[in-house]
Amino acid sequence: MSTPLPGAPVRGSRTGKPVMALLDLLGRKMALRVIWELSKSDLRFRPLQEAANTNPAVLNTRLTELKEARLVSLGPDGYSLTALGRELAGQLLDLMAIADRWSSELGKG
Repeated sequence: MSTPLPGAPVRGSRTGKPVMALLDLLGRKMALRVIWELSKSDLRFRPLQEAANTNPAVLNTRLTELKEARLVSLGPDGYSLTALGRELAGQLLDLMAIADRWSSELGKG
């Protein structure tokens, strides 16, 4: 499966709209977890694998996609979020706050 990128059809959409590509990418197994773990600190492969509690094949695939999407980069200290990846992580925290409020309003929180 290729990396979902703006301008090309993705799962659930043929439009190529950026939001659809991003939702496809973030909906893939372990993508959000990798972003979450890297939002805390840069990590090398094995520590990231342990933190994300995943297998090396899935992690390698996800890192390849997230690097191609320019949300993650590999540097001398391991994997890290790019500026855009850090911005996305911040937006995900905002989404968590909305989810918590939603849960409370439903009486589930």
